Amino acid sequence: MRLIDRRAEKQALHQVLDSVRAGMSGVLVLRGEPGVGKSALLDYAVERAAGLQIVRTVAVESEMALGFAAVHQLLAPFLPAVDRLPEPQRRALGVAFGLVSGPSADPFLVGLAVLTLLADAAEVRPVLCVIDDAQWLDDESADVLGFVARRLLADRIGMLFAIRETTEPDPHLQALSNLRLAGLPEPEAHELLATAVGRPIEAGVAERIVAGTGGNPLAMVEAAAELTPEQLRGQLPLTEPLLVGRHLEGLFGRRVRELPTDTQTLLLLAAAEQPGHGDRLWQAAAALGIPEAAAVPAEAAGMVAFWPKVRFSHPLVRSAVYHAAAPDQRREAHRALAAACDPLRGAVPRAWHLAAATARPDEEVADQLVVAADRARSRGGYAAAAALLERAALLTPDEERRAERRLSAAQAHVLAGAVGRAEALLAAAATGLRDPLSTAQATGLEGRIRFHRGQVAEAASVLVRAARRLRPRDPRAARDALLCALEAAVFAGWAPSAPLLHESARTARKLPPTGDPPDSAANLLLRGYTARVTDDYAAAVPALRRTIQAFLADEVDPDVALQRLELAAVSAADLLDDASVEQLTTDWIERARASGALARLAGALAFRSAYVEGPAGRLAAARAAEAEAHELAEMTNNPAVVPPTGAHTLLTLSLSGHEAEARATAAAVARDAPGRGAAGEMAMASYFLGVLEISLGNYGSAIGCLDAAYTDDTPLVGTQALPDLVEAAVRAGRRDLAERALHRLEDRATATGTPLALGLLARSRALLATPAEAQQGYEDALPLLGRTRAAPQLARAHLLYGEWLRRQRRRREARDQLRTAHDMFDGMGLHGFAERARVELRATGECAQKRQPGPPEELTPQEAQIAALVSRGEANREIAAQLFVSPSTVEYHLRKVFRKLGVTSRTQLAHRVISQGSGVLHPISSSDRPLLDGRR
Repeated sequence: MRLIDRRAEKQALHQVLDSVRAGMSGVLVLRGEPGVGKSALLDYAVERAAGLQIVRTVAVESEMALGFAAVHQLLAPFLPAVDRLPEPQRRALGVAFGLVSGPSADPFLVGLAVLTLLADAAEVRPVLCVIDDAQWLDDESADVLGFVARRLLADRIGMLFAIRETTEPDPHLQALSNLRLAGLPEPEAHELLATAVGRPIEAGVAERIVAGTGGNPLAMVEAAAELTPEQLRGQLPLTEPLLVGRHLEGLFGRRVRELPTDTQTLLLLAAAEQPGHGDRLWQAAAALGIPEAAAVPAEAAGMVAFWPKVRFSHPLVRSAVYHAAAPDQRREAHRALAAACDPLRGAVPRAWHLAAATARPDEEVADQLVVAADRARSRGGYAAAAALLERAALLTPDEERRAERRLSAAQAHVLAGAVGRAEALLAAAATGLRDPLSTAQATGLEGRIRFHRGQVAEAASVLVRAARRLRPRDPRAARDALLCALEAAVFAGWAPSAPLLHESARTARKLPPTGDPPDSAANLLLRGYTARVTDDYAAAVPALRRTIQAFLADEVDPDVALQRLELAAVSAADLLDDASVEQLTTDWIERARASGALARLAGALAFRSAYVEGPAGRLAAARAAEAEAHELAEMTNNPAVVPPTGAHTLLTLSLSGHEAEARATAAAVARDAPGRGAAGEMAMASYFLGVLEISLGNYGSAIGCLDAAYTDDTPLVGTQALPDLVEAAVRAGRRDLAERALHRLEDRATATGTPLALGLLARSRALLATPAEAQQGYEDALPLLGRTRAAPQLARAHLLYGEWLRRQRRRREARDQLRTAHDMFDGMGLHGFAERARVELRATGECAQKRQPGPPEELTPQEAQIAALVSRGEANREIAAQLFVSPSTVEYHLRKVFRKLGVTSRTQLAHRVISQGSGVLHPISSSDRPLLDGRR
């Protein structure tokens, strides 16, 4: 069909092609109803993609349960280059495609492998990926292709999708550049009719066809083709209604029934089979006695091409062929295709075909589906595994076993990120579960679903109930449920969760042996938090310290480490062990990146922003972590894996002096968190806002904020807030409150004994000390805090010491301390505290120099990340693997970093990052610029 009009659509396609030829990338999703011209536009783009490598696939509805099927077909021309991928990516892709065995690969690690493979191919010649009928993509392929499309930048790769418009939400491609296709305008619609019919057509008849089809090109052509010459000339009335829209499949179905019987059967086999498996198709045809000559009438009718591979002329033809067949005919086709599948290499499609060939419950087929689901899960195909298990449940005769398989399908859906579907299956399974272990597992799954939805208080309660039920039947699962409950309680709030926490502690103490060594990291973690709940802070410190050491010593099973590093890092923050917080968080991030666990990576990055980079004064790095966390949460369709209100961003906002934005974020937390039972998140936000109030000198308001953290005492911020509360209370004249906070701080700092804890204790004691003792307190605090990563806390010690010296009329000594504080705050970009130091310094008779206006261009979060990684000696390919982008995109960003900072080498950039930290980077003078170097 010749393309008529579509000027805007053609221009959008040319923009993608031009961008790819210019060394960049382009992505476009064409949306519209069936027959509106999406496939024709894809053909138009392919015809004009001279000089590009074209890879193309058409998704098929019957393959939606076959994980990675579409992406495997798309990548077929590039698979010989798989051996050149980095080993983790090569292994993940091999497992996903069933080429090698191994632990299941996360779809997004597979996505990185696909991105790298395409980017490597594009370095030789630009690549255009064309995906038609994308609404039928299997979930794993849709996740991977959406991931790749979002990461493209300077890669010489174009991606074009065509997707049928539906009322269902589309989490995979919605965020990409979308273009919706409508019917043709009336003049162009009439032109198309006249061209397609090839005979006279009466104006009124043409108007009826255009109006009745809404200008849909395929519907117009097919409707006109059904009319007689007399009807076209207006001599006979038209049928009512016209054969358009949903009736198109009926039209195609009628044409199929006009073909010879063998041809119909061959078409049905092709419609039921996945593309790219011609050998299987012809083997099944031979088994049914269908000769190759049966293909000729179908090809002559323009419905399908069988060589070099099967391709239907339009997706509706495939759908019509399949649905026009009687149910027993479809089952016979699937039975023949199942027999043609290799029992080992084709176990998943074989099981799926057998299921489609089964009209009633069949335990043997259901068992094969379960085996296929295990194989799909081992390849990282969680959505495929869930679909196979759902189908297995439907075919299971026994009610209890059917419920258990629904439970397994729900668990697989949670792993695939389909929380809503998991919830529905869990509800369906609930009435049929009889075994106490299964019902306990169902309760645990309910708790995890609530946690995924951000309903942390409810999640904690349900998980503790699950642990009680699991305790006599599966102690290890009970322990894991208790640790999940503790994680939820940290965010639900320590004070509101107190009864639940005590119940959790009682359950933990009655727990039978888990099968792990008694001093395993998971057992120590549970023991430490149990002591934190039932005894006191000091009693919990030994077990928590041993837990931290176990995680740092890499003595933990990788899966356990990935699941429990968050609780371990929270415990290190509670012990004011800043060095361990950074090391544990770094390990958490590296493990999540290496395994492709992007939802956990998002949580780790959000934690790093609030508990590592912000407290260290590295604000650019904090913003970079925040940006990546939000991007990953959106990418994985898991918004609850980072605080949806942005509470984790509040410390960066407060330290940098962005007052209006910080207050707006805090207000959002106050509105949203109560509905989710997230009192711990509220306490965290209140603490961070309290830091802002202290920087501005609003001590009364600071007390109101910090008291929430003090009262709740969540391990997230309960201990960290104590020195701030002492300072605010002293300045506000609330000595009683300051002494209570100091007493708690003394107990905890003495127990943990870290340099940060002892330094903050010395500084806080100085605030309440007599003049004779205060100076020694500050002098003790400075070297202790100087040994930590907490540069802002050291600068605040200099500020408080300087303020005290000025009030003692020791102005010269005060200037030294205040000047140091001001320069530190100013260098880190802590504007509120810098202004407070500047005002104090001016009171001593000295004016601090403000930073000159007209600062250099600020690095974007991703540029800052790349600059930091380059400074550690990472090559572009290594950086690309860590940031889930291509090496070409890293190179593109690195050129911009060099330009913005005025450097010309990786060595010079490393010196800049090391000397200035990753907080605020400034350009260097033009006199010290070595030759450009590069590492690919």
